[in-house]
Amino acid sequence: QVQLVESGGGLVQAGDSLRLSCAAPDWTFSGNIIVGWFRQAPGKERECVAAIHWIRNTTYYSDSVKGRFAISTDYVKNTGNLQMNSLKPEDTAVYYCAVRFTYISGSYYDAGGYSYWGRGTRVTVSS
Repeated sequence: QVQLVESGGGLVQAGDSLRLSCAAPDWTFSGNIIVGWFRQAPGKERECVAAIHWIRNTTYYSDSVKGRFAISTDYVKNTGNLQMNSLKPEDTAVYYCAVRFTYISGSYYDAGGYSYWGRGTRVTVSS
């Protein structure tokens, strides 16, 4: 499988911002794919917070991050990005990027429909 690599996580205070990046060193983002960002906090289910169609740039956000996070693509650098603003302690989690092919059935928020995953980058927001 294709390996994705996340970066940009860290320890910040509430109200701060972070930008996460998702790179694919041995693969090229292209075609009818959706790049999604998921997060998982200790003891909680993995949830999708944002997703974007690579070509159409159609975006999706969970209610918990809508208005604060912005997902984007960078065709030149071959990366997916997640700008996180106004961070809250409840945003603390390990964040994963993933890729889903649009011809495979499933919703953008369904982790089971994604084919490629990164190892995650940790985001910790202190109060």
